[in-house]
Amino acid sequence: AYSFGASSLSLFAKAGGGIYTKTADISADLVGKVELEIPEDDPRNPAVIADNVGDNVGDVAGMGADLFDSYVASVVAVMILGVSLGVANTYVQIPLVFAGLGILASIIGALTVGLRPKGDPGAALNGGTYVTCIVFGILTALATWYLKYEWALWGATAVGLAAGIIIGVTSDYFTSEDKAPVLRTAKASETGPALNVLTGFSYGLRSVALPLIGIAIAAAVAYEICQPLGPDYAVYGISLAALGMLSIVGLTVSNDAYGPIVDNAKGIAEQSRLSEDVIAVTDELDSAGNTAKAITKGFAIGAAGLTVIALLAAFQEITSRVGYSVRFDIMDPIVLLGALIGVAIPAVFSATVILGVGRNAERMVAEIRRQFREIPGLREGKPGVRPDYATCVDIATVGALRELMPASIMVIFSTLIIGFVGGIKALGGFLAGAIFSSLLLALLMANAGGLWDNAKKLIESGQH
Repeated sequence: AYSFGASSLSLFAKAGGGIYTKTADISADLVGKVELEIPEDDPRNPAVIADNVGDNVGDVAGMGADLFDSYVASVVAVMILGVSLGVANTYVQIPLVFAGLGILASIIGALTVGLRPKGDPGAALNGGTYVTCIVFGILTALATWYLKYEWALWGATAVGLAAGIIIGVTSDYFTSEDKAPVLRTAKASETGPALNVLTGFSYGLRSVALPLIGIAIAAAVAYEICQPLGPDYAVYGISLAALGMLSIVGLTVSNDAYGPIVDNAKGIAEQSRLSEDVIAVTDELDSAGNTAKAITKGFAIGAAGLTVIALLAAFQEITSRVGYSVRFDIMDPIVLLGALIGVAIPAVFSATVILGVGRNAERMVAEIRRQFREIPGLREGKPGVRPDYATCVDIATVGALRELMPASIMVIFSTLIIGFVGGIKALGGFLAGAIFSSLLLALLMANAGGLWDNAKKLIESGQH
């Protein structure tokens, strides 16, 4: 029940926050930068406050809720599978011990993050992550030795942690300003927007391969490492790999919050008419923030994927415990039916949310245009003339809640319908199909979005 509550919060905060964020972002840029040619984060723009607030709603509250959901679910899955092993409470305690050590490692890693004068902020953030991973590996190894756990269980946790690093490195490569994908996308933009979209989308698709391979290898290696202990231990090892990937969640949330902080700092600097030197510094910090957000999103996506695989194993364990011996064979037509529907649902959900952003953005664009048209002196920036920021915030907030409902209802009721109509086999196939489809779509969107964002900053800096 606790994990279900965390999942519900994650759905509403992440999807609803995303609708809010993109509504304000798109509307502010369409009218301000494109139509009226006023600078980004200009105080004359009625949507500028909604845009700044949106960064926190979507990328801090939303991502925090998402990672919290995955963290709770991974711990619960390991504990459920640990109960089935029936060896005192040792295997129920392991996830709690490792999770606690992960928090301690995150605190130590956060203290090591520092930036030298004219240093690279992205490298500083990544350095803190690597330190956290090393400290976590050492602490869990000491705990495994002291508490006399099987070393295979520590190995499964370390494999999951390594897979998380692979996902982070991949996201960093595809979204950093100084790497080939962003540079080539910015270069392609010289020919026109069509090649910009084609190049960015292609790199987004390419970025999916390595993380998915890493997740698959992590699950397989964790399974094989723990296989000698027994079949049930092998599945338990996969759940520990998910926990290992999420062990540094404290620092992951911290790195993700960095992006909105520096983005808002940049907005305040521009609204305050500070010097170009200050704006240049905030631009560099903001670029690192975009990359940090892409890395943490990739990390969250990969962790969620492994976690849901662990939950699927826990689901199978629970059904067998109440008298249903179920094997999810893909050649079973009922399982295949559920899997195909599961593959489709994430795509339909994404489309519903994106269409909701479009409808909400239309309402805000109309309001921004009305204010520029009806408030005398607003466009010229006359002293004492201010836009109505609150109305745009209200449009984004109310619209996000309204547009979230169809997508949420579809996801919840489709799961219930599949379970009641198709039974346990169809539901298992549905969950498996949804895992694979959502992993691909989420990695594509996160990396392509970060890539386009930094390519845009390169173009605005005058390099193309």
